Amino acid sequence: MNNSVVNTGRLLAAGLRALLVLTVLTGVLYPLAVTGVAQALFHNKANGSEIKADGKVVGSSLIGQQGYSLDYFQPRPANGLGVNSVNTQYRLILSGATNRSGDNPELIKWVKEAKAKVVKDNSTADHQVRPADVPADAVTSSGSGLDPDISPRYADLQVHRVAERNGLTVAQVRRLVEQHTDGRTLGFIGEPRVNVLELNVALRALTEGD
Repeated sequence: MNNSVVNTGRLLAAGLRALLVLTVLTGVLYPLAVTGVAQALFHNKANGSEIKADGKVVGSSLIGQQGYSLDYFQPRPANGLGVNSVNTQYRLILSGATNRSGDNPELIKWVKEAKAKVVKDNSTADHQVRPADVPADAVTSSGSGLDPDISPRYADLQVHRVAERNGLTVAQVRRLVEQHTDGRTLGFIGEPRVNVLELNVALRALTEGD
């Protein structure tokens, strides 16, 4: 038999063995090991930072949601009113901003309409919200349009409405906000924030408990 044919056969056999070994190592064993470590040490994060209520997954702490009634705390806008994002319903298929400038007439119109709505929705019989009280995150979306958090200032602006609609005291609702306010990451990165879904889950538990 020709030596070149023999050598070629050996090379092919060696290549196939290497392919099989590397496939098992990198395509099976390594993914299983990484998944196992992630599930053991970072179970919640590995599964998408899920938030549960009544034993059911209701969302992720990393992704904002839309559609809360006025009985609950509202997220940053993403419903066509006051939006500066291309994301119109917190849909995961799309993320991004329109990049309109601060003097863009359409953006200015959105912000004014959103501010008027925030003032109207959050003014109660014993508490009147002023336009100057409305923070920026109440009338503009985040750059991604998926921000799950609002500022403590925006959460506090909603306290009177939420208390009135749920038959709670302002002190009860304000305490709930304080309990769900996270400080700056590592003490100096970013700003204090309130996760809307986590806050609303706690609010529902409080009202059902009463």
